[in-house]
Amino acid sequence: MKAKEIVTLQRSLLVDTEKLLNKQVEMEGKSSAYYLSMASWCHMMGYENAAKYLYTHADEERMHMMKIFRYINEAGGHAMQPEITDIRHNFNSLREVFELILEHEIKVTKAINNIVDHAFSVKDFATFSFMQWYVTEQREEETMSRRALELFDIIGEDGVGLWTIDQELGKLHDASVQGEA
Repeated sequence: MKAKEIVTLQRSLLVDTEKLLNKQVEMEGKSSAYYLSMASWCHMMGYENAAKYLYTHADEERMHMMKIFRYINEAGGHAMQPEITDIRHNFNSLREVFELILEHEIKVTKAINNIVDHAFSVKDFATFSFMQWYVTEQREEETMSRRALELFDIIGEDGVGLWTIDQELGKLHDASVQGEA
């Protein structure tokens, strides 16, 4: 028996599932880098609360990445450290930052749903079960992103609007950290 055959026999994680999970590791890693870049831009522009919100979000995305990374290895697969490139560093407005966040979170939700669908279809119930946390988490991520974007429409961006939005983003951050959002 070859070494590759022995390793294959000692794992429950299907190769196709491993590939999908490693793609998700990359997506979560890019999310972390993307949000860190956005946080830096917000900080530079004086949006302190938006920056705090995004610094925390970047950390959370890295934690999401690491959780999948460990799962792959624990299931007998080989998690791959993703190469993170093509991260945008400049934005036109605070609103654009939050529009991009919502757009990105929707893409992540679709990717998570794809993994869940795959796991169910191949009867990989361990991965299916593991991914349920991500399904719930993504609903929360999308809800928070929509709420943040709604602030621009509710408050408006004229006068002290952007300052007020930044203050409200601080409250949204505090609520999410405390698990209320």
